[in-house]
Amino acid sequence: MSTLKIIAIGDNVVDCYLDQGKYYPGGNCVNVAVNCKRSGAEDVSYIGIFATDDKADHLKSVLELEGIPYHRSRVAEGISGQPRVNLTEDGDRVFVGGPKNTVQHILKLKLTPEDYEYIKEFDVAHTSCYSSMEEELPGMAQHINISYDFSDKYNAAQLEKVCPSITHGFFSGAHLSDEELENLVEELGKYSLETIGITRGSKPALFIHQGTKYYQEVYETEIVDTMGAGDSFIAGFLTAFYNHKDMKDALDFAAKRASITCGFYGGFGYPKDLE
Repeated sequence: MSTLKIIAIGDNVVDCYLDQGKYYPGGNCVNVAVNCKRSGAEDVSYIGIFATDDKADHLKSVLELEGIPYHRSRVAEGISGQPRVNLTEDGDRVFVGGPKNTVQHILKLKLTPEDYEYIKEFDVAHTSCYSSMEEELPGMAQHINISYDFSDKYNAAQLEKVCPSITHGFFSGAHLSDEELENLVEELGKYSLETIGITRGSKPALFIHQGTKYYQEVYETEIVDTMGAGDSFIAGFLTAFYNHKDMKDALDFAAKRASITCGFYGGFGYPKDLE
């Protein structure tokens, strides 16, 4: 059992699988929260903005089933984020749009002093580039270590805005050439991140912890669906690392967790029929 206490703050969506006529609960922060819980984290909580539709009801019911409290979340009149995705022959999910008038598109989460008091009970807070939390990061950093997933949405301006406030930075680098990977690592060297994690699809992940490089091979598995695999990797890494402070063990555990996620549909299951 891990001793990690983690709170995820930010995005929640349902991923609409057009080829199946089903939707699955997800969003980077929800995926990380659920996968930290499943990885054995001692205490996991979530703060976000929920809509008032049936999809938000499903998201909340799933969090309850997984034992993740969300009582400090906000509720706003409107519809949930619902990106539409199709499946390629390789099992990869391709996003093909979705409504832009969702509560996640039109509202940002503003943390209160009461939120900060609650957040201080945890070891680390996780958020992402999809969560519109950038303005909140400096205040959060005064109370807690921050894990931030840039996905593939990063440039020099975004790094300069986010990196000074965070402890762990995660990146999707499957599209990067070796030269581009080196350039990213060099750019990140300007900042004092404790951990840099770059997953690279089927290639070994590159992690840098306090200046030391680590490589983690991908575990071979029968791929059903890659949705949420990167989020599972992050969750597995954080859970194992905060428990043992051993990079090699944490990365191995993270890779195993990601391979498990590739074996079923959705970020962590719970499909419902699209209407």
